[in-house]
Amino acid sequence: MAGPLTVPWTPPHDPETPALSVVDMHTGGEPLRIVLAGCPEVVGPTLLAKRRYMRQHLDHVRRRLMFEPRGHRDMYGAVLVPSELPDAHLGVLFLNNEGYSSMCGHAVLALGRFALDFGLVPAPPSDAQEALVNIHCPCGLVAAFVECEGGRSRGPVRFHSVPAFVLATDFLVDVPGHGKVVVDVAYGGAFYAFVSAEKLGLDVCSAKTRDLVAAASAVTEAVKAQFKINHPDSEDLAFLYGTILTDGKDTYNEEPTTNICVFADEQVDRSPTGSGVTARIALQYHKGLLELNQTRAFKSSATGSVFTGKAVREAKCGDFKAVIVEVAGQAHYTAPVVRLLFCSMDKMRYEERKCFSICGLAFQHTEYRGECYVCHRLNSQHQKFIAKMKSKVQTFLKVEG
Repeated sequence: MAGPLTVPWTPPHDPETPALSVVDMHTGGEPLRIVLAGCPEVVGPTLLAKRRYMRQHLDHVRRRLMFEPRGHRDMYGAVLVPSELPDAHLGVLFLNNEGYSSMCGHAVLALGRFALDFGLVPAPPSDAQEALVNIHCPCGLVAAFVECEGGRSRGPVRFHSVPAFVLATDFLVDVPGHGKVVVDVAYGGAFYAFVSAEKLGLDVCSAKTRDLVAAASAVTEAVKAQFKINHPDSEDLAFLYGTILTDGKDTYNEEPTTNICVFADEQVDRSPTGSGVTARIALQYHKGLLELNQTRAFKSSATGSVFTGKAVREAKCGDFKAVIVEVAGQAHYTAPVVRLLFCSMDKMRYEERKCFSICGLAFQHTEYRGECYVCHRLNSQHQKFIAKMKSKVQTFLKVEG
């Protein structure tokens, strides 16, 4: 058997497509892919302008990072960019399977640890037990506090959110297949619809994930169609990011309350969802179910991982009464530094493709025998389209006959 390679070697790849150097982490089971190098410059005077620029001009980078064969439909990413805020140590753009989110709590927890370990913040004193990392997210400045020892991170991280507030409570939504459903809408750096899974005939702790995803997606689409989202600071933040199904246990209890978050294009969060915990704390405080500095535990129904959260002080966001929420969790490294290469001969490198079947739907991952593959939502759309076309053809033949 040949001995180990002693000379650095780079596999064949497209020299015109820069390799992307990344660090992979996870928080509560939810992945985070952080770009170290290889991303073209993201242009813009503000972070929100950079977010718009990346969506319009660099979306191919997101697809390379998120989709197969290098990622998967539930991959999550972060591109580090300069911030215009003097107090920020770094700026970040969040990537998902659909586009670009405004806030991500699990990512902030991981980025806090990453920033300390990779020297993006001043080294703390050797006897310090915690280091501050100010992270400029699209929703605003978020302060992360990283447990450390000897100047290096230990894993546990907490953050203080942007002002979190409630947009609507007990809003009645007509959800196809479920009838009238009472929904709350709250903001924790991103807007979420909240509903007890029981109201949809499901148990968030034991139901199959695909059933929870289908129900949550139906709620998301219904709320988008029947309720206008607005944010007092920016229209860039005024969108519904997803739906969080809960166990309905909103009254304070020392036992964890369980939820699952379905966001973007039916992406399932493996963690309890940091920005979702933020919004849910704001909602419980708004309803008088929680007091300041009263800590609750939130459990992911997908993995069983736990974050804790508490409202630390009152605040304002425009005319909305808000709270600053502290969320805590633990981040872990899974791949310290990895180079993602792109071979010009690889037909599955990253391009957006279309289904070769009758529907012609665009999809952004590998193709299999010319039909939609991996993305169950697109495959469902594909089947519905074919059924619709067959019905039209049969109707036409009857009329012509």
